[in-house]
Amino acid sequence: MPINRSEVTKEMLEKAKQCKTADELIALAKTGGYEITKEEAEAYLAELADVELDGSNLKNIAGGGPHKCWTF
Repeated sequence: MPINRSEVTKEMLEKAKQCKTADELIALAKTGGYEITKEEAEAYLAELADVELDGSNLKNIAGGGPHKCWTF
């Protein structure tokens, strides 16, 4: 069964973020009763990598951190 994005929970995303390879994500999806292709898994991993920011990066983007391009 394909994954319906509206059914994706925070817990599912957290587990998916732990996957390092498309094969790991495919195996995880199967445990939840979902079937995804290798291409879909690679796309999901790329999407997760694009949106994943740690606290310091998020703070810098929001304007709260030091800016390396500024010189005083």
